[in-house]
Order: sequence, then C-alpha cells, then structure tokens
Amino acid sequence: QVQLVDSGGGLVQAGGSLRLSCAASGRSFSSYGMGWFRQAPGKEREFVAAINWSGGITSYADSVKGRFTISRDNAKNTVYLQMNSLKAEDTAVYYCNCKIAGYDYWGQGTQVTVSS
Repeated sequence: QVQLVDSGGGLVQAGGSLRLSCAASGRSFSSYGMGWFRQAPGKEREFVAAINWSGGITSYADSVKGRFTISRDNAKNTVYLQMNSLKAEDTAVYYCNCKIAGYDYWGQGTQVTVSS
C-alpha cells in the first residue's frame, strides 16, 4: 500500500508561482518513479511531469516545459512540482501519482487556480 498526500495548491495571479508537494508513505518511496497529473473542469486527466526513482531523469508535457520543474527528496519521501510563470490554462486539480506493479496510486488532489 502507498498513501500519497498532495498539498500546496492555491489561488495565484497569472505570472506567479506555486510549489506543490506530495508526501508518500507506506512503501519504499525511493524505489519508484513518481508523476504529477492534472484535471481541469470538463477535461480528462492529463500528464504534467514525471521523475525516475533517483531524480536523475525527468519528463514534462510540452505545455509546461520550461515553466515547471519536478524534483524529489527521497530522505523526506516527498516529490515536488515547482510551477513558475503560471497561466490561466494551468488552472486544474493537480494529482500526485505512483505506479507500482501496474497499479496506479493517486493523491487526493490539490486545487490550483490562476487568475488572469
């Protein structure tokens, strides 16, 4: 079992920044890749960013490349998403994800609202 708790969302003006956190517990966090997804109202959940177990490999959706940075601290069992230059279209609920043995674990989500 893995428990993921997302935090750090909020209301920010366009051009601003937020840092999301995902605290993991229950299994060997440092063994697994982690990711962030988001879901805007009326849209499907979409991939945002991912990071491998060591933090040495990252990937991003084209829509956030150059603005968002994913990182992790295995000593704290936490993965982060630093979001800069936020745009109104970044408004969504953001979810932390971990896939283990083909099963997806999700955080509860944290709301990010960007006002234009």
